[in-house]
Amino acid sequence: MNKRAWVVLAACFLTIFTAYATRYGYGILLPEMLYPLDMTKTEAGVIYASFFIAYTVSSPVLGFLGDRYDARLVIPSFIALLGAGTFLMAYASSLTQASLFFALAGIGAAAGWAPVMAVAQRWTSAKNRGRTLAFIDIGSSISIIVVSTAVPAIVITYSWRAGWIALGILGLAIAVIDVMMVSNPSAEEAAPRPNGPVSPTIESFGGTYARLLRDAKFWLIGISYLLIGFAIIIPFTFLSTYAVQELSFSYEGATRLMTVIGIGAIFGKLILGPLSDRMGRIKVLLICAALVAAGTIGMASGQRVILIILTAVFSLGYGALWALYAALASDYFSRSYAGGIVGLWTVFLGIGSLIAPVIAGWVADTAGTLAWSFVLAGAGAIVAFGLLVPVWQSRK
Repeated sequence: MNKRAWVVLAACFLTIFTAYATRYGYGILLPEMLYPLDMTKTEAGVIYASFFIAYTVSSPVLGFLGDRYDARLVIPSFIALLGAGTFLMAYASSLTQASLFFALAGIGAAAGWAPVMAVAQRWTSAKNRGRTLAFIDIGSSISIIVVSTAVPAIVITYSWRAGWIALGILGLAIAVIDVMMVSNPSAEEAAPRPNGPVSPTIESFGGTYARLLRDAKFWLIGISYLLIGFAIIIPFTFLSTYAVQELSFSYEGATRLMTVIGIGAIFGKLILGPLSDRMGRIKVLLICAALVAAGTIGMASGQRVILIILTAVFSLGYGALWALYAALASDYFSRSYAGGIVGLWTVFLGIGSLIAPVIAGWVADTAGTLAWSFVLAGAGAIVAFGLLVPVWQSRK
């Protein structure tokens, strides 16, 4: 890859870092928000769901815009919106306000995945796609480590509102960086396909999506994406709260569980991402789904040491998932419409992510414990595994 490609990939890395810092910062800040805002766990799930509703609706639109328009315009504009919505969370004083502000952040966050992955794939050859996308996606794991370390320090020193202000400023700063660094490749700079250069002929938007919606593999991958998103967002919403309220962790100690996830996820990306270039994307995704299932079910044990170990197991599978799903868009379908395809799949992911915190919060309020919520997450990962099996068999 040339120097320009590395600059763009670095910007993609930073954009994903910021989008996921905001997404997962909510779970870290939540234990300190519950009592001041007088929220139940179900209401806390509703706020998180508002983010994912906006994210889900916006993702296919942003994927399409990223395919058709200059990435330098699309990505920075919406990342700035992410920063603004996050900043406003510091001033929320009710369930309604928090839901509206986090929904605004969710609209902006949609630019932090599908358009970014589409741009990265245009600068990357098929031979190195798994390795490159895994590298970019490390930004999401590093964000967990940074946020789980920095945000609790800010909260302890100042307040949870200061934590939201810091995340909002981060989003606005990265939007400025994206203006300077992000761009689509020219015809000469675009990475070649296995059988030649990128074709200038592009099928119509409606025709491409209509064909995709008739493809069984598209639906199997999409629904598995929904269920794996359902499984993953439950620990990211309630793991810190579970550790504080039910296992007697200190607030700072509970947030260190998120650091464990971030570190483990980096190893998952570095090991399983490149491995997928040799073993095959679906086969490695099956391994990831199995690790997520084992980790989330194990979290329900209620034992402090076991919780830490199973959190690490969960993190290995979680870490590699997103880049591998994104790579399937080019592996099975079209690189020219990779952004739109990932955007459509993100609708499935968003549905799983928006219903998960509400259902898990309701289960916890009803049962009096979050343990059953983690069992529910594990069940989702098991079904996601089953849906990927026929896709793997068809590839063989």
